[in-house]
Amino acid sequence: MRKNVFVKALELFLVFFKIGLFTFGGGLAMISLISREVVENKKWITEKEMGDVVIIAESTPGAIAVNTATYVGYKTAGVTGSIFATLGVVLPSLIIISVIFVFFDLFKENKWVAAAFKGIRATVIVLLFNAFTKLFRPMQKNAVTIVAAVTVFLITLFTDFNSIWLILIGGTLGVAYFIALWARARRKKPAAASAAPDDLAGKPEKASEKGGEADE
Repeated sequence: MRKNVFVKALELFLVFFKIGLFTFGGGLAMISLISREVVENKKWITEKEMGDVVIIAESTPGAIAVNTATYVGYKTAGVTGSIFATLGVVLPSLIIISVIFVFFDLFKENKWVAAAFKGIRATVIVLLFNAFTKLFRPMQKNAVTIVAAVTVFLITLFTDFNSIWLILIGGTLGVAYFIALWARARRKKPAAASAAPDDLAGKPEKASEKGGEADE
């Protein structure tokens, strides 16, 4: 059993190490790659779970990629899996930053490096858009969610409003919306329950009528 957990944890480490090594643009750019690996290729979690994980990871302290790796690792192989997945996604950045720090003066004036980063910047935009489409697909689509998404997009596009407050406001509105739906469902139940006794009351009468016919 422990051997199987270790093998799974090692697989998690290698998958997230690859993601961390070949992804530029931060945690949001990693979402599409993480989704492809853990949802489509490995099938460790579902697409809906991936959307929930991203929301939780974005709402809690820490880098979104690290939080996502920790959750996927824990769900797949427990605490050991969460540790290995987290190390896998963090180590590539740590190694690369350490190398750049040592040779910073060489990288700073290198035209080839500057040209490479311009190309990488363009691909990051595509990765971010891909992440948006993967999160939008499993989202529950109704008037409330669509209006909320468009409103937040416009606020972030045209203002400098703090995204932390947007997340908190969105969470509060989500809870309020859920409570409203729950209260509406509760109001409908008594009406259905009150109709049921009337239906049941008619059955004994029919039964008694049949009994009377039998006696005759």
